[in-house]
Amino acid sequence: MDYGFCMKIEYIPQATMLNIVFRIPSWIPSGRAECLEEAAFLSGAALSHLNLVLMCNEVPQELLRDRLALRAAEACINFAGRPEHANDLRDALHFMRSGDLPGPAGETYLHWRRAIERSLSIKTLQRAMPQVDVAQVADWLDAGQGAPVERAAAVIEAVLTDAPRADVSALILADAALAQGLGCGHLVPLLAVGLKRADLRKCGDDLRLACHRAVTSSACEVVGLAAELSRGAAHLKAVAPKLRAKAAGAAVEMFLARDAVSPMALPLPDRAARRLCDRLVALGAVRELTGRDTFRLYGV
Repeated sequence: MDYGFCMKIEYIPQATMLNIVFRIPSWIPSGRAECLEEAAFLSGAALSHLNLVLMCNEVPQELLRDRLALRAAEACINFAGRPEHANDLRDALHFMRSGDLPGPAGETYLHWRRAIERSLSIKTLQRAMPQVDVAQVADWLDAGQGAPVERAAAVIEAVLTDAPRADVSALILADAALAQGLGCGHLVPLLAVGLKRADLRKCGDDLRLACHRAVTSSACEVVGLAAELSRGAAHLKAVAPKLRAKAAGAAVEMFLARDAVSPMALPLPDRAARRLCDRLVALGAVRELTGRDTFRLYGV
């Protein structure tokens, strides 16, 4: 059958394709939704683009989730009016000795890290929130119905109605409901990063509008973060063959999965671990995160 035209299909280089995937349309973050319908449209567009990014093999998914868990924990700490920031949370986790208590800020960070470490399930969520009964976790998670963002908003409202001070649990379960609605295998922190403290005291359409706006802004930020981490991961993999340490491969995998790594956590003797970290910094593959001369942490 002759249609009178010929379609020319050209090969798109991988680098070009990645640039397309990591470039979210400018009208999504610049849009200002004044009503629920407009907000739902923008959040749906943002989530659709984010889904492409989360399916991209070049994105270090574990590292992305771990970095977002840190951001979510920092936001929750700020909601509580505490002064701790990202570096404080990293210190609380990575320099905690056996038998030490992490403190309120460190505990919040642990909740988020446990929520993103394993595949999404009731068991994973209860492990992240051991103070909440399994049945209660399931009941709260089932409170949301409908589209993903509406489900997440309903979960927040249900949790905070029953437990008004359980902001962390409400946000973890809301992001879990959002992930379930989107068919994601892991929780990806979005709402905690995008919502404001005052938003958690809203209900009904006001809360749903706030959640749509939060998801839109967070999804756009995550796309940018994914692009940044993908470039860093690619460079780290490229320089890995230059590393001579016997356990360098295992160390590289740790950097590709964790927001921050302490030299003493690497599968190397202490001095060799410090030399490896210094070498990676010199190669531009990782950066030192603390600005200190001792008790240092490194990350992509």
